[in-house]
Amino acid sequence: MTTRTRSLSGSGGSIRARRGAAAACLTTAAALLLAACTSGGPGSAGEAGTTGATTQPRLSALGGPPGGAGTAVEWTVYHYDAGGSGHVAASLDLAHLRAAWTSKALDGQLYGEPLVLGGTVYVATEDDSVYALSASSGQVLWRHHLATPVPSGDLPCGDISPVVGVTSTPVIDSGRHEVFVVADELDSGRPRHVLYGLALSNGHVELSQRVDPPGSDPAALLQRASLTLDGSRVVFGFGGNYGDCGPYHGWVVSVPVTGGAARRFEVDAGGGEREGAVWMGGAAPVVAAKGDLYVATGNGSVTSSSGPYDRSDAVLELSPSLTPLHDFAPSDWYADNGSDRDLGSAAPAVLPNGLVVQAGKSQTIYLLRSSLGGIGRQLEQRSGVCGNDFDGGVAFAGSTAFLPCENGVIAVATSASHRSMTIRWQTSSGAGGPPILVGGLVWSMGGGELYALSPASGRVVEQFQVGSSATHFPTPSFGDGRLLATSADQVHAFVER
Repeated sequence: MTTRTRSLSGSGGSIRARRGAAAACLTTAAALLLAACTSGGPGSAGEAGTTGATTQPRLSALGGPPGGAGTAVEWTVYHYDAGGSGHVAASLDLAHLRAAWTSKALDGQLYGEPLVLGGTVYVATEDDSVYALSASSGQVLWRHHLATPVPSGDLPCGDISPVVGVTSTPVIDSGRHEVFVVADELDSGRPRHVLYGLALSNGHVELSQRVDPPGSDPAALLQRASLTLDGSRVVFGFGGNYGDCGPYHGWVVSVPVTGGAARRFEVDAGGGEREGAVWMGGAAPVVAAKGDLYVATGNGSVTSSSGPYDRSDAVLELSPSLTPLHDFAPSDWYADNGSDRDLGSAAPAVLPNGLVVQAGKSQTIYLLRSSLGGIGRQLEQRSGVCGNDFDGGVAFAGSTAFLPCENGVIAVATSASHRSMTIRWQTSSGAGGPPILVGGLVWSMGGGELYALSPASGRVVEQFQVGSSATHFPTPSFGDGRLLATSADQVHAFVER
């Protein structure tokens, strides 16, 4: 059932900072690398035959927001733009930050990334609440409690406790002045997933639509992948709870922003098949040129070379209507399925030079063409890297990608002309969470710390303690002149000194 109403209103703890060994500024090498990432040189977006991602949200020149940054950055979707780049190209200097504010403890755990628009920070909690905070002070402007979250004990397995509510990052439609969020909630004592659209100005519910795929078991589904916008549709993914229990399938779902008929794509759709989660460590489906979507899928139920290929352990390209266009899977995808060493734990980096970088739980990085190529058709691979899982969204600028390895962020440079990649560095700092690239620095979280890394070397430039996180792979964001990070149930903001 879809409910669409019209709003009557218009749109409208202590933090310890530690300086890195060379906190004064980026090195010359780092500045040169960043310039190479964003220039029209080899491997850049200027090459002929590239695909590229959709453009970033606009930067509004508002006379300089607090903190001294020259533009007000709108961070309205996971990792900043529809392509999931995590890269703000505006001229900013974030090499000298200080703690600005810490929000009060919110009513539930924070798994998603903070979003920012119009001087307001938006976050959602596992208690099924959406908050609007003042970007300048952290004060709560409004809170809307959507529904009763699902007690963890009501689910067949999982590692989110004590309740499961909103786990993914919402998405903001700035044109509609609306934030969209998927809530896991109780309905007559049973779980269900509902897509809500809330007015940015006051949290008024303008859309309410159940989005569980027909015939699915909502208790076995976890809506972990972040939401994104593909034209006038909200797109998100479903996977399973931690432990891979129950009869779940991976799904990509697309719903009009006004509500109405959903489009769906199912992974492991064959008779007797299951699993194949679309979760990507919380990252959003990647929206590329012409609205095509790229997602990575988790382990499926086919574990023998004699079994049918089921689009698990894969990178998939889907049309805006969710029709499969291209795919890639390792030649031993079935073995990956049997040992839970799949690609689905991280998002693909769809680079503007026509290449795709993908890594997952197998500790292997694959370099792919944008058309993906099919089973075993990678351009190049590097095995035995990371030493742990890759989890979450990437950051990239030009032909260089920064990957979220739990043992430390890894920088990978690619060459379209040579169809090759080079591992530049892996940080030993403890920063392993999904990185973003803002102010000429790579920002990542790990062990309750927020790190700023040199993009040239991975060395620590700045470091701040924010406290332990609810999720294993938290990711920061940036907006209104502030670098934002979350701990278990609080939002922390940093501004230029």
